[in-house]
Order: sequence, then structure tokens, then C-alpha cells
Amino acid sequence: MLTHVELHWHEKQREDWLKFGKPVASRIIDRHARVESYAPGQVFALVRWASNEHGTIRSSLDILRAVGAREPFTTLAQVDPGGDILLAVSGWPKVAQVFRLIDTIEAAEIDPCEVAPDHWRHVHNRMAIAAKPRAYTPERHQAWLARLAVTP
Repeated sequence: MLTHVELHWHEKQREDWLKFGKPVASRIIDRHARVESYAPGQVFALVRWASNEHGTIRSSLDILRAVGAREPFTTLAQVDPGGDILLAVSGWPKVAQVFRLIDTIEAAEIDPCEVAPDHWRHVHNRMAIAAKPRAYTPERHQAWLARLAVTP
């Protein structure tokens, strides 16, 4: 079972993109839309932005884990069938804050797709109460990889 993410791009009106993610398949629908597909367990970040004649009307970022058959999931527009939402923010200041956190992780040479899902949940919860999230360090990442190695 794959999770399909529909992305639309209409310059300066509606722009959806993936901040990170490694799709296993991609399909172009037309010049303004495509579908990216993810295998169960893969993590990706979906950014959605829209505007009208008055300015920005939506900016959001969701970090999701693609689910397998019979796993619980949350439905989300443009994501079929849905996913395990690890982080969800809306409003440009919060989206930009998560972008900076992702940039910091990448600067430490860690692929954001491989970050511990619990870290993204932590960031979501800390941002919800306007608190500063812990940094995701190479040591934390090594601990996550070690946990993966011993977990069946």
C-alpha cells in the first residue's frame, strides 16, 4: 500500500511542494499537478501555500509518516489515504521556524527523512505552547539509529 500526495503548482496562487521526502514513485497529471508516492514508514514534509488578491490566505507545513495496511491514520487533504501526522503547523512564522529547524538538521548532515518520528512530535508539541524545542543533535540521531537496530 502506497501513500499518494497530490501536489499543485499555480504560480503565485497555489504552490504545494515537498520540503523533504524520497518518493518511490512519481506521476505527472498535467503541467500544474503531480502525484508523489511513499512506501509505509517513509517520512516526508508537505508544504502548502495559497494566496488571493489580498495576499497569503494559507501557509502550512505537515510532516507525515506514510502508513501501512491496517495502521491507523489521519485523513488529510491531498494525501491518500492519509498519514501519521508527526507535526502540523500553519501560518508563515511557524512554517519558517520549522524550515530553520530542518535547515539545522541538514547542516548537521542528517537527512530529515531519517529523523526520529518522536522528535517531530516533540517539535509540534513545543511549538503548540510557544516553547523552544530541543535540538536534534548527531548524538540523538545515533541513539535513534541504535534503537532501530534492536527493535524488531
